This record gives sequence, structure tokens and C-alpha cells, in this order.
Amino acid sequence: MPFGAEILADGGVRFRLWAPAARKVELVVASKSRPLNPLDGGWFELVERDAAAGTLYQYRIDGRQLVPDPASRFQPRDVDGPSEVIDPSRYPWKDAGWRGRPWQEAVIYELHVGTFTPEGTYAAARGKLSHLKEHGITAIELMPLADFAGKRNWGYDGVLPYAPDSAYGRPEELEALVEAAHQAGLMVFLDVVYNHFGPKGNYLGLYAPQFFDQRHQTPWGAAINFGNQVVRQYFIHNVLYWLEEYHLDGLRFDAVHAIVDHSPRHILDEIRDSVPARKHLVLENDANQARFVGPGKYNAQWNDDSHHGYHVLATGESDGYYISYVDAPARHLARCLAEGFAYQGEVSPFTKEPRGEKSSHLPASCFVDFLQNHDQVGNRAMGERLLVLADERKIKALTAIQLLAPSPPLIFMGEEWGCRQPFLFFCDFDGELGEAVRKGRREEFARFAAFRDPAVRERIPDPLAPNTFQASVLDWSKADHVWMAHYKRLLSLRQAHVVPLDCGPGRYRMLGDRAFEVAWGKLLLIANCGGEEIAVKDAPKEKPLWTNGPPGAPWSVNWWLNSGRRP
Repeated sequence: MPFGAEILADGGVRFRLWAPAARKVELVVASKSRPLNPLDGGWFELVERDAAAGTLYQYRIDGRQLVPDPASRFQPRDVDGPSEVIDPSRYPWKDAGWRGRPWQEAVIYELHVGTFTPEGTYAAARGKLSHLKEHGITAIELMPLADFAGKRNWGYDGVLPYAPDSAYGRPEELEALVEAAHQAGLMVFLDVVYNHFGPKGNYLGLYAPQFFDQRHQTPWGAAINFGNQVVRQYFIHNVLYWLEEYHLDGLRFDAVHAIVDHSPRHILDEIRDSVPARKHLVLENDANQARFVGPGKYNAQWNDDSHHGYHVLATGESDGYYISYVDAPARHLARCLAEGFAYQGEVSPFTKEPRGEKSSHLPASCFVDFLQNHDQVGNRAMGERLLVLADERKIKALTAIQLLAPSPPLIFMGEEWGCRQPFLFFCDFDGELGEAVRKGRREEFARFAAFRDPAVRERIPDPLAPNTFQASVLDWSKADHVWMAHYKRLLSLRQAHVVPLDCGPGRYRMLGDRAFEVAWGKLLLIANCGGEEIAVKDAPKEKPLWTNGPPGAPWSVNWWLNSGRRP
């Protein structure tokens, strides 16, 4: 890897920094400094024979500012502290026989390491792997780990993409978690953020302003400059770093619609071509650009459209982006199940602009479906879970649709045991930045009818308060065995009967305002997501694979195999 600190085979460490705006760069170890040698293209390099694994170091820029290594593999004292030299060959991996799992087997469990257990560590998360395996989970997806400022954060404020945050443990403890997951038959995915850097602890602008493109702004500031080849390589190597050094099975790329790249070859295409085909890559893309997904491309995209259909059916909410789905939530959901996106170029009532691209040619495996995730829960003012907002009967019916549909399902931590705790927005910034975050969090909800009153907004939990974080830590003593049995049964049926099917795109037809049929070859769904009974005249006579009531009954879901219907 051309970036960072590399342990040399014959002893010592090679330190390398790209600092095109710096006149002088020094390596600082134990208060002693040595100048790095300037090279072509803005690079500085030094081989330090006395350095080794465990050495703590910083760079001093132009005799003034101390900064961490932007390719630091570990920050034991947070983002502003020294970086630690890590030997990537140090961990005695015992997963040589692991070959991953095929994408069609993916049942993804999204978790935040800090709130998944009371301890909030990689080591503690290992203790829950057997529970996940027993309930039919086949992959865990870790929310971002890139080092962030403070001890509490969702992870999307990371500033050092190569350094797993020390709040959760050391790198070898993360490796032990991955290894244990593989031993349990679970894949491990990581959420990575390549659309921005966090607001505290990012020093790149000081010595490498070429990292940013001031001509393009994102919600988090200047866009990352993917027109620069060094910047491109920094992120491509980061992808390979996580997949190779940590033996991860795949990555989820956050908010790629906010990546600005006008290069002849888009950075997303270059990343995909750099990664072995056996590794699974998933996008979050609010623009619903189907062009990036499909055979030979990214495995799948998170499907917000299907979530919004599910959510409006369950809750009836119509605020914010839900306004685009409230007119016909069942039809939107049915189209998602069959064709991928609900909006494939049609104008969204929320944005008043065309949304999405044609996706009806893609198989269901290209769309990750969910009833809940960190965004859809945590971006609510009060962080409410779906069980707090809707009737259990409705949620169980919708869960039966989600978990048996051929699209890979994603479950948010605690969802499988009926968690009712909030998952709140939290961070650990101080000073003016902390105050700005606190104020901004409350002001962003002023456009919602329920929070137009300033007094009501004051009741929104303070993202900086430790008790806001603590309220989000899962209380496993409250696990509901009835919910667990529901998930376990559905995922068992999925593994046995749905996964073996080769489901291409589906075909749907409406049976009523809230009722629909979707067929994918041998697999057939008839669902009524409303409180009124509807007539279903041509339901299969065979015994359903799963049912919670006669076809057409209120909130009934029926699944069949070998129905004879063809998409």
C-alpha cells in the first residue's frame, strides 16, 4: 500500500505522506523529530529503522501543526492523537477454509458496535453471534468504524478511513470478531463512507487541499476530489485494505449519490473492477441509479422505495418523503417487490423532480429490502422503532412479505426480538461544533408539522448527552420470544425454499387499493395490506408455504411455491 506506515521485511518502518501543499514534513516519535525526504508529486518519505509495530507517531507540517497519519491503521488516543504502527500480518488467522457465501443467501443484520451490547465492544459482539446464527442471519453489517472524534458516534463522522475506532477495541479484537463470525458461518460487511470526511479531526485541507473540490458542495462541505489520481487510489486502497487485511466479505457504500466524479471512468466503476467478484458490494444511492447494479457490477442497492411503501402501509404517515408513497403505498410496494424501484424516472411528489432509473430488468437480488435500518429509525426526531408506531399484527404481516420475498432482507439490530427502544442520533463533539450540532438537530425538524412549535422541538433528545447514547444501547433482557420465533420460522422457510430459487424480475398486479399479487417464476405472493376483506378469485388451491389467514382477509399474507404463475 503506497499510503501510511509500512513495516519492512528487513526491519524498520517506511513512513509515507502525500502533502503537496507542505514545504516540510517531519516524523515525530516520542518527542523526537526527523525530516521526511521530499519526493516527486507531493510525496514525502522516510525509513526509520528504530520504529516497529506499536510505535506511536505523528507528522509535523511546516514546523507547526502535528497531525495524524491519514492512512493510520489505529488511533489509540482518538483523532487528534498519535497514530500507531500496526503490523497487518500480526493476527494468526484461522479462517483459511472460509470461502464466503453466495449473495442469494444474504440475510443481513445491521448493527452499531457501540450500542449492540452493554459493553459496546468488538469482543462483546462476538458473544451474540450464536444468537444471530440460530435465528437465520447469514451476514452482519457493521455501521462505519473509521476513526471519529470522541467516544460516541454513529460512524458517519469518520476522518481516518483506515483506522477502526478505538472506542470499540483494538484492531486485533475486530479481527477476532470477523474470524468468529466466519466460524459461525456468517459473512461480515462494513459500511464505508467515501462521500465526505467528518467535521473534527480532518487535517487534510492543511497539507493536501487537492483532496477536495471546492466547486462542488455536499451537505457536509466541499466534495471529495475524485478527479485527482492520488485521491482515487487512497479510496481504492481503502476498499482493498478492509477486504484483505480484515478478511471482510463485502462493503456497503454510504450515500454514493453525494460522490461527485466527472472522470471518464466513475470511481464506483473503478472500485468494482478492483475487487474480486466473490466479494459483495452494496450501494446506498438516493438517486436510484440502476446503472451501477447488476451482473458484473455492484451486487445490490438499499431500496428506500420499498421501505417507504412498507412504512406508510404500517403507519399511515405522510410527512417528509412519505408524501411520495401515501397515494398508493401497496402499489408502490408491489412494484418494488417485482421491479426494484417504485420510481423509475417518474416525478416524485416530494422533490418535484424525476426520481430513479428503469430497474424492471434487474433480478430481485439487486435490491436490499428492510422495514427498519439505522437511518429510518435514527433520523426520526425521537428515534422510534416501528413497533412503537404501528400495530403488531400489521408489522408481522409486512415482515412475512419482506423475509420471504426473493430480495435480500436487512434487519436492524434488535428488530428480530421485538425491540421497542429508540435508536437516537448521538455524537460526542465539544465546544462550538457540539453546540452547532445540538442546535442543528432541532432546527432540521422545524419543517415537520409535529415539530413546528419550538417548545416541542426542545424535547428532541440532545445528541451530545451521554444518556441519549445510553437509551439506544440494546437491553437484551427485554427480548420477546414470540417475535424471535416469528423471525426464526420465516428465515428457516426462506433458506429452505426461497434461496434455492433463481428468481429474476417479477410481475405484479393489483387486487385492490391495498391488495396485490406478485409472481417470480415458481414463487407467488398474495397479500392484503388493508383492514377490509377483498375477493381473491384465483388463489392457488395448494397449501401455502406460509399463511396467516385466507387470501384476501384483512392483513393476510400468503406465499406459494410451484403455483404455475409466470412473471
